[in-house]
Amino acid sequence: MNNNLISVKGVSKVFKVGEENFTALRDINLEIDSGSFMSFVGPSGSGKTTILNLIGGLDVPTAGNIFFKSTKLSAMNRNQMAQYRRKNIGFIFQTYNLFPVYSVYENILFPLLLSGSKEKDARERVMNIINKVGLSDQVKKRPSQLSGGQCQRVAIARALVKDPLLILADEPTANLDSKNSLQILELMSELNQQYKAAVVFSTHDEKVTRYVRREVGLEDGKIISDK
Repeated sequence: MNNNLISVKGVSKVFKVGEENFTALRDINLEIDSGSFMSFVGPSGSGKTTILNLIGGLDVPTAGNIFFKSTKLSAMNRNQMAQYRRKNIGFIFQTYNLFPVYSVYENILFPLLLSGSKEKDARERVMNIINKVGLSDQVKKRPSQLSGGQCQRVAIARALVKDPLLILADEPTANLDSKNSLQILELMSELNQQYKAAVVFSTHDEKVTRYVRREVGLEDGKIISDK
């Protein structure tokens, strides 16, 4: 049985910086299986965030192709790409990217409303994931009333609520202290087991490497290790 979720084949990404070209990724080839719990690691500028953005359909390669199962992302039109992100991908950002005027409940509900769900039909699912991330006593609060760790729990719940096949987490512990970082990593590991969504981090946080089952090292846009 083919367990492959994402295939990256010969992918390079070049950005125009002023008059110069900056090569962020160079001929990347890798496979990501369903249910993976893995990270891209490397120094700043190594290409970690770039590859997450390409896999998530937020950007397009300069060369090469990315496949979701057997579907080539570059063959999708704008509407199909938006549908791919809405249905299959959950994003977790370093800066949380929560709506400041929305409550915890509303922030987590939002992706389901985007997908066409009615609030009354989605309420139980939203409350279930809020309980899973330990925020049942914070549902009416806005992000400004929460700690950094609590905001990241909201972001995790928002990513998981639509039951995606893949979660892309860009430096999710970078703005957290050690205690909150470890709590978030424990939580994501548990939820990976429960929900079976593949989780892919980009990070330079050594704590993350203790939790993942696979670590892909990047340097100057190239894969230098895969263990």
